Amino acid sequence: LIFFFFAGTIHIYTICRRLMMIGQSAKVLEYLLWASICMESSLPLLSVHYLTWRATLYTAVSQCYFDCQAGIHGETFARRGLIKIDELKQLENISSSWENSETKKIFREATLKMSVMIFKRAVYESRKKPKSYLRPKLRVSLKEVQNLSWPRTTTERLLTEMFDGVAARFLAILEALSDSSKHVLHPAPPTPVRNEIHDVISELFFAGLEILSGNGIKKQKSVENTFVITAGEEGVSGDAAVKFIKLAFSYEEWDVFDSAIEFVVNFLQAQDDPTWKKAEMELKLLTLMQPLLFPRKLKHSFSRMPHGSEMKQTFRKGSLKHGEPSPDLISLAKTVFSCVSTSKENIQPDKEILVDVIMFLWQKCKTGLQRIQTSGSDYLKYIHKYKAYQWVHVLWIINEVIQKSNIADTNSVMLAEITLSLTAILENVADS
Repeated sequence: LIFFFFAGTIHIYTICRRLMMIGQSAKVLEYLLWASICMESSLPLLSVHYLTWRATLYTAVSQCYFDCQAGIHGETFARRGLIKIDELKQLENISSSWENSETKKIFREATLKMSVMIFKRAVYESRKKPKSYLRPKLRVSLKEVQNLSWPRTTTERLLTEMFDGVAARFLAILEALSDSSKHVLHPAPPTPVRNEIHDVISELFFAGLEILSGNGIKKQKSVENTFVITAGEEGVSGDAAVKFIKLAFSYEEWDVFDSAIEFVVNFLQAQDDPTWKKAEMELKLLTLMQPLLFPRKLKHSFSRMPHGSEMKQTFRKGSLKHGEPSPDLISLAKTVFSCVSTSKENIQPDKEILVDVIMFLWQKCKTGLQRIQTSGSDYLKYIHKYKAYQWVHVLWIINEVIQKSNIADTNSVMLAEITLSLTAILENVADS
């Protein structure tokens, strides 16, 4: 019976996790709650052996609450989970099994999961002031404290109090910044009701960048706090570093994005494992999207140099002719085509990023195609005079990317429009 309970919770979690990833947290919350209670209703399942799994269920429930914009319930449930873990720890202290290093590791990981979910809300709530609080706020300039030793801000002090080691602190930063309602390529600055929230977000990125660069860590005496981006278990993982950059992009924290991407790109390009190429593709697409979404920003380009790799920055120059697609747009289209068609290991960028890039290209392409279609009898003349054939090339690329990737089922209406538009243009050119 115990085995069936345990196996049942695994199946429930597996199904619910997939639904959470597509924004259905509200529908799966009660099932995850039920799975957590099932684990607590059996004494054998309350043992240390099952603690890691129980903490995973607690974390999933808490995450569902946060996804449903019920952060107070998410923090409350995480604190409840922490109490349950402490109760088990007290029982283990009585027995001799507490001396086992593996047991200590299990408790440390379970406690970390709960602490991260508590920090996710506490870091913001601790800074909110009552509405009747009229005392002017003295804002700390992050540039002024940049060269000070850690902890430099209120957020960093809270991180130091709650977590040991930079890996745990970096995980807490990522979780505090994560928002299931935000898309990477739909960037927007935070729009909080109070300015304190914006300050906390800036301080979180400030702390994360310090960890990523290693500047603050070098000042620590403990060897365990030495930070490098590694592909293994020690330190902060490369996946976590890539996620941090994506968050910086989605929050429009451009200084953090520009600085952090240098560290991570150098790491990714130095890896032989082909699985890291996926992350490299995604960051490359982000750097190409940035000047298109924000034309006044600097444009980045990836390049491999003989003695390593570096990020070049150039300003946009010149002006476009009427009806001509920008070089940035052409570069983005060619890059996304390369990402899905030339990969020998069949590794492609994240589906969400790929869909957003294609939809962006299609919206831009529509405008150029409308000019071609309204040119009347001067169809070919217009195409050659204004280099409108480049729009046709972009449209062809969009169609090929959809066919070669697994995003065709994401937006069937868009796929039909693209196919019909390309067909109509080719027929008109043939008849001209």
